[in-house]
Amino acid sequence: MAFQRMNRTILILLLMAAIPTFAQEQGNDTLILKGQLSAWGNYNFTNENFMLGGRYIPELSYQRFFKLNQSLNLEVSGNLYGTLYENTPDGDIKPYRAWARYATPQFEVRAGLQKINFGSATMLRPLMWFDQMDPRDPLQLTDGVWGVLGRYYFLNNANIWVWGLYGNKEPKGWELLGTHPDNPEFGGRIQLPIGIGEAAITYHNRKASTLIISDLLMPDFEKYAENRIGFDAKVDWVVGLWFEGAWINSRKDIGLFTNQTLLNTGVDYTFGIGNGLLAVYEHLIVSSDVNPFEFVSPFQFSLLSLSYPVGLFDNLSAMFYYSWNNSDVYSFLNWQRTYNRLSFHVMAYWNPKTFDLPQQNLGSNLFGGKGIQVMLVLNY
Repeated sequence: MAFQRMNRTILILLLMAAIPTFAQEQGNDTLILKGQLSAWGNYNFTNENFMLGGRYIPELSYQRFFKLNQSLNLEVSGNLYGTLYENTPDGDIKPYRAWARYATPQFEVRAGLQKINFGSATMLRPLMWFDQMDPRDPLQLTDGVWGVLGRYYFLNNANIWVWGLYGNKEPKGWELLGTHPDNPEFGGRIQLPIGIGEAAITYHNRKASTLIISDLLMPDFEKYAENRIGFDAKVDWVVGLWFEGAWINSRKDIGLFTNQTLLNTGVDYTFGIGNGLLAVYEHLIVSSDVNPFEFVSPFQFSLLSLSYPVGLFDNLSAMFYYSWNNSDVYSFLNWQRTYNRLSFHVMAYWNPKTFDLPQQNLGSNLFGGKGIQVMLVLNY
């Protein structure tokens, strides 16, 4: 069955790739095929290793408009990627997005494989519950989740989110363990305007699962309830200020991971230097404890991000992480040149050999030690 699903996925993606780029409009219908091609090479001076990689994300979308500003949107896209590392090839073909959305001026519901993210923090995000975006990734890629999301927008800019997820077994976001395959997840979010800013409270419930081996050496999954409560607020007053926090409570005693607390505070400001220097600073505290809010041995990270547009086509950016527990500094530099559909990146990094950063995706191991990466991206 899994092999048949993979064959269907490959066939759909090949058909999409074979169709030329177009945007066809007829009456109230719009059909668009677009995509993104990227290729990169990474050389690590510390390990003296070289890695090549490529990715293709074709996307087919359809939109139909109805009376009273109602609309129906469909989107399907795939993720085809491959790497060559130490003469060992690797790669995969899998769906990237596959969802349908019905929307009115104040309401929308979206079902399928989609990206769900929220919160005030920009880089070190306690509310990174359903995605895993790395702030250093120029493409900002992340796997989606299968589920249904509904949102209602009030006229005063307040909004309510409600979601239900199913079939997302692998760990996502900050999760240490996956979700039990037979149980759905559900949650919601209320976001309110507060003068010169906004504040929100978020809740999520799931059944986490861990693999156990019985006396008969038969593998099985043990499940237990997990509740998450998040709070975030942001105001713009001379500078941008925000706070974001999350408490993750397991209803089963799993030792130090029974209660997890994540707190973030940040500020951003654009200095009037040349074309404008954008500076963002965030500080994150992560604590895992037996009892709630003990903060026995918290981990603390700081991040400073700088971005400066050199001209119409070029942008320079830098990120500096600091681990207060280990006194480690992580440095990342990026020069980007952008044309109409083509962008070129030259990235350099100088980091400890062993990574100790939070929320990093699988590609983060590329940035251990010292090295350089070149990336070419084509959007059509």
